[in-house]
Amino acid sequence: MRPALALSLLLAAGVSLTACSGDKAESKQSQQQRRPPVPVTVASVERKTVPLEVRAIGTVEAYSVVSVRAQVGGELLKIHINEGQDVHKGDLLFTIDPRQLEAALAQSQATMAKDQVQVQQARAVLERDRSRVSQTQAALARDQAQAKNAMVAERRYADLLKRELIAQEQYDQFRTNAESLTATVRADEADVKSAQDTVVADEAAVKSAEELVRADQAGVDNARVQLSYATIRSPIDGRTGSLLLHEGNVVRANDSTLLTINQVQPTYVSFTVPQQQLASIKRYMAGGRLEAEALGTGDERPVRGVVTFIDNAVDTTTGTIRLKATFANEERRLWPGQFVNVVLTLATEANALVVPSQAVQVGQQNISYVFVVKPDATVENRRITVARTQGNDTVVASGLQPGEKVVTDGQARLVPGAKVEIRGAGGNGERPGGGGERPGGGGERPPRGERSP
Repeated sequence: MRPALALSLLLAAGVSLTACSGDKAESKQSQQQRRPPVPVTVASVERKTVPLEVRAIGTVEAYSVVSVRAQVGGELLKIHINEGQDVHKGDLLFTIDPRQLEAALAQSQATMAKDQVQVQQARAVLERDRSRVSQTQAALARDQAQAKNAMVAERRYADLLKRELIAQEQYDQFRTNAESLTATVRADEADVKSAQDTVVADEAAVKSAEELVRADQAGVDNARVQLSYATIRSPIDGRTGSLLLHEGNVVRANDSTLLTINQVQPTYVSFTVPQQQLASIKRYMAGGRLEAEALGTGDERPVRGVVTFIDNAVDTTTGTIRLKATFANEERRLWPGQFVNVVLTLATEANALVVPSQAVQVGQQNISYVFVVKPDATVENRRITVARTQGNDTVVASGLQPGEKVVTDGQARLVPGAKVEIRGAGGNGERPGGGGERPGGGGERPPRGERSP
């Protein structure tokens, strides 16, 4: 009897508990249905071409920077440009007092003229001595011929003397004549050698005088160069900065900087990227030109350029690598020293699944999810896999389909299954599943225990 009574009591208790839990579920569902729709904004899941970009902060650098200095000393007589003026290569910038330099040039020219006269004199002496050599050689040839004839006559008369056909006195006369002519030939040979030695000395003197004139010419050329430094011209096309010295100041050679000129067309933008992206950047650069965009503060349109430089070492302190992009800067919207936002476009990904970045929520354990609006005007909490974020867009690898609606604003008041009202651009609400009354009080915030992960 008692066991049967206990079993009956247990069955009654189970039925009571089941009824209570069912009532609670029905109460919770009806409570959600009674809540007014939550106003939200939505966006469609789209497929579009998304660029693969690297973003950085860069600094504009002049393509070329020239510090203009005086190469000669003197008083600064005239400034031919204004501060902040555009100049072209060869434009006159400054004039330094040239009088001392002009005097030095005149002195060098006079010294050279004097030495040129000495060269002419040395050449005249050389020609005279060469003529003397010719004369002595002619006399030598004449005396050699006479000596040869005298020797022949002496041998002939010696034979006649042996046969006693002529007197001794007559033979002695021919012998003396032959010996005299032989001595004359030896004297002529000495004269020729002496004249030739004199010509060699004259040639050395001429060469020395000509070397002296060449040295004088170098001095004249140097004086002309020094004089040309008195007029300072622009070495590049660019824009002038502030004047550091003014008319009347005395400048010293290679000491005083007068002006700085920056070449701003074209120009560089220098920026750094994490070293982890170096391999990708080098790979894409090997395949072609790598384009970059620079946008300054307050500028509406970016300036386009090309990456032209990758540094040869990674900065071990920051773990970044420095790059430079070259921009034509035709409109001069980039200025040296300016900070700009740089966008480096590595490639483009076609047919990427994209949602606005504000639609993506991050829950516990760093799980990404979005609220998807279903046709019945309720929302579904759906986990997604994020490939990457590019600006205001998030590329989704999986979890969504093109054309689905995701909530971009109002997620804080949503729970799975909650009714929503889509707010249009003008603020009027509508329910995606059809008509329905607009909420009067905007609904209440769901309990914290019902929030999504």
